[in-house]
Amino acid sequence: MKNSRLRKVIELLSEYFGKPFDNNIRQPSVLDVLIATKLSQNTTDKSSYAAFTNLKKTFTNWEKAAEAGLDELKDCIKVCGLSNTKSKNIKVMLNDMIRNYGTLDLSFMKKYRTEKVYEELLQYDGIGIKTISCVLIFAMGKDAFPVDTHVHRVLNRLGLVRTNSPVKTFEQMSGKIPEGKKYELHSNLIKFGRNICRAKNPLCSICFLYSLCRFKEKSFYRKQKAPLNKGDNNFIILENI
Repeated sequence: MKNSRLRKVIELLSEYFGKPFDNNIRQPSVLDVLIATKLSQNTTDKSSYAAFTNLKKTFTNWEKAAEAGLDELKDCIKVCGLSNTKSKNIKVMLNDMIRNYGTLDLSFMKKYRTEKVYEELLQYDGIGIKTISCVLIFAMGKDAFPVDTHVHRVLNRLGLVRTNSPVKTFEQMSGKIPEGKKYELHSNLIKFGRNICRAKNPLCSICFLYSLCRFKEKSFYRKQKAPLNKGDNNFIILENI
């Protein structure tokens, strides 16, 4: 039953939001994706994109960023918040990678099997399963399924998983998503979670997945009047670097 419901969810999301960005047309570097995803943690994609753009304008390459002082890095990314932690993690990661690989060109990782990519990158502070899954999609053109807070929330409300963390949701969804549909589902769940199945005051009154949903409070929110449309919140940083 869950598999048929999942397929229906994928189908309806695709009808509403369309197909996501073609991740095989243009692939940023592994390090670009790692840093951009790190910057996007606990902030909006638009502010993290501004921080990423500042870094790219300030430093001609990531080697220069590795040599820079923490204050300079922090100043570049302060627009996205948590700049103390993020700047330190980025600097440490860059210097550790130079020591480990002798280069910051990580394109050699594209030859690794998926499990090896996870194993290799998990050793760096601030890099988790979601970030590495993003690398697999956007830097390597693979079909992976990153789970952020939106994806985690929506899948639990739909009743497709019952978990208490994004990592657990990632584990439970492993092997359930049809081949070739992981990235599409990831992208469309983010858009759905931002625009309709919001963390606070979800727009159940206009939800096209209402009949498939297991959210206990959906009937309450179904009665609430949806606010005027203020525009789609569909900007995803990794589709724009």
